[in-house]
Amino acid sequence: MTNNNRPKLVPRLTAVTLGVHDIRRSIAFYEALGFARKAKETGEAIAFYDTGASLLALFPWDQLADDAKLPDQPRPQAFRGTTMGWNCSSPEEVDAVLAFAVSCGATLIKPAHKTEYGGYSGYFADPDGHAWDVVVAPGIEVGDDRRVHLAD
Repeated sequence: MTNNNRPKLVPRLTAVTLGVHDIRRSIAFYEALGFARKAKETGEAIAFYDTGASLLALFPWDQLADDAKLPDQPRPQAFRGTTMGWNCSSPEEVDAVLAFAVSCGATLIKPAHKTEYGGYSGYFADPDGHAWDVVVAPGIEVGDDRRVHLAD
């Protein structure tokens, strides 16, 4: 049974918020990576970055947990079940992004390598251990606008 009075909702991901231990350090890291900070009047309460089609936000870990009504402890030391992606247009770009991220303070988790699906990928972690997959993958095009384009 459908409800004809229900508004048509379009699912979309508009923001990813990362809980961080030291917001000052994380702001410096993401600015060093080249993300454009917006709404700077928030100071160190929260930081917003324009990523193209969505936002990346940094928020103190304990405050984010409190806001979501989730326990702050124990903080995970292992894989969290989530990665962020930085799609590239070539293997050379993957290598360059990984080297650049490490020069900005990231930790290399997994060096770039050919994947079993015909791509090329490597991983780095930000100062709080949030994992980033840097990848070029068949069927995923990075346009001149630097946005990801998928075939229908």
